[in-house]
Amino acid sequence: MALRPVQVNIKAVDDAAVGRFWAEALGWSAYRPGGTTYVGPSGGLVWPHPAAVCVDVVPVPEPKSATKNRVHLDLATTSAAHRTELISRLRTLGATPADVGQGDVPWTVLADPEGNEFCVLEPREIYRDTGPIAAVVVDCADPRAMARFWDEAIDWTAHEVTDDQASFRSAGGAGPYLEFLRTPGAKTVPDRVHLDLLPYPGDDKEAEVARLRALGATDLDLGQGDVPWTCLADPEGHEFCVLAPS
Repeated sequence: MALRPVQVNIKAVDDAAVGRFWAEALGWSAYRPGGTTYVGPSGGLVWPHPAAVCVDVVPVPEPKSATKNRVHLDLATTSAAHRTELISRLRTLGATPADVGQGDVPWTVLADPEGNEFCVLEPREIYRDTGPIAAVVVDCADPRAMARFWDEAIDWTAHEVTDDQASFRSAGGAGPYLEFLRTPGAKTVPDRVHLDLLPYPGDDKEAEVARLRALGATDLDLGQGDVPWTCLADPEGHEFCVLAPS
């Protein structure tokens, strides 16, 4: 048994507008299959996508607080010219510069129209074939501990585990990386961005949830009520959901 990351969940007051931003930012399409805005590769709605980790923008009534998200997206670029063009286009779409204490770094930190931070990376060989999302990045206190939990939680392969960083990617080597970076500060508020995981066809969702609890996940009540998915938190409190197979 194992789970696969299938989408990044982003909360927004105006999910349609934020969804359009991310569709344009990633060169994908925005779909409205229900009460959310789903952003995935163009050519028609495919869920779950076999390679990409897509974006699902979910409407909420509360705007983002001033607190920096502990989960964010890193966007890949293929050349210096591509990076310059992408940053310019993102600014035109409504992205704004963000200062999260990054100092003098070779990447650029921006925020989407509702303040969710993300990074536009300089070209890096490791991300040459990830698609537009290079990595889903999670701030944490102990990357090694996060690696132990997530290595058992999902079916992705660990690529690097050190005191400062842990990274995973799908066993097939497709799509983005999942990275845990040692970051000062502790998690204090629910995040606006989290991962959604999905069991494989034929697997028992409740058995998967029980397995995650045994690994150290805890139940999470965000006021979700009676829903078909299960909200959990990893050992450092990062929220994630286990979705019901369709």
